[in-house]
Amino acid sequence: MLFHIVPDFARTAVAFAVVLGVLVFVHEAGHYLAARWRGVHVEAFSIGFGRPLAAWTDRHGTQWKIGWLPLGGYVKMHGQERPQDVPEEVRADWVPSRTFHAKSVGSRAIVVAAGPVANFLLAMVLFTLLFATAGQPVALPVVGDVLAGSAAARAGLQPQDRVLAIDGAPIRDFTDIQRIVMAHPGAALALRVQRDGGELTLPVTTDVREEDGRRIGLLGIRGGATTFRRLAPLHALGAGVVQAWDVAADTLGGVWQMVSGRRSTEDIGGPLRIAQLSGQVAQLGIASLVSFIAVLSINLGLINLFPIPILDGGHLLFYIAEAVRGRPIPPRAQEYGFRAGFALLVGLFILATWNDLTHLGLFRWVSGLIG
Repeated sequence: MLFHIVPDFARTAVAFAVVLGVLVFVHEAGHYLAARWRGVHVEAFSIGFGRPLAAWTDRHGTQWKIGWLPLGGYVKMHGQERPQDVPEEVRADWVPSRTFHAKSVGSRAIVVAAGPVANFLLAMVLFTLLFATAGQPVALPVVGDVLAGSAAARAGLQPQDRVLAIDGAPIRDFTDIQRIVMAHPGAALALRVQRDGGELTLPVTTDVREEDGRRIGLLGIRGGATTFRRLAPLHALGAGVVQAWDVAADTLGGVWQMVSGRRSTEDIGGPLRIAQLSGQVAQLGIASLVSFIAVLSINLGLINLFPIPILDGGHLLFYIAEAVRGRPIPPRAQEYGFRAGFALLVGLFILATWNDLTHLGLFRWVSGLIG
């Protein structure tokens, strides 16, 4: 399995560079633009790490760099270090009115939060463009599969049946079926369906399942067809915002399920998984790749907002505490926080890399060689 991806390595590498480059650039551009707005001088803007493949300095004195290792990026702001962490000769070169730490806690919070905000805005823009051009995917109310022993099977529903109405309520898409059925656990419903050019009405009594302390109805079918509806610009914008919100909510829900132990941590992936998916999605076309970038952009924004020191969310947590206390968190407490945050991120990176290598089949390949 591991070697199946080798012939596609070039496509995967290019797709991964494009995906990660866009995400990192937009995130760091958020920090950069906010810093410029709040009067903080930006010394460097780098996409990638390590020795720069290209570098230039603009008229504002900011050095722009493209590093050879495309696994992130950074914006270096003037006076970004804490004064106590740098020698006196370095502080002597600082311009107090343009240093990061000389700004108010509100301005610093704006600069830090602007990175994740830029990722959310990117996702909304990309979803909007997709819905206005390629169209919004809509699951048609067509039966794909009927689960054995389900309420749908007992009622006589068949694959390719198109549900037209439920108890007289017109059905526009598959989500309408889900919404009505879930709201009627153990209820008798009348389904008007289209089959082989004709129409018939099927009585069905929904099944019941307990979920998060409440009863929901089940029908026992899977969707079987999807179409794309192109939206007008304003409708596309609204749908893009809603789609970004739904992706963010689903992502946070998945994270909470992992934290609470209701979901396996095997779903946590890292750069290798992203690279593999980038190559696979790129094969499906530009629309799929754009949608993939939008989803990853939301994930990147959310991850950076987690209250973990070192991440943007951790800095914002310190700034909230500073605003409440009226003075910064003690340096020692900040140092312990950054160390704990770094250790946590290292642990998550190791877990993600292990999952990636397992998913790619490396360990099965090695065990096969040993066997």
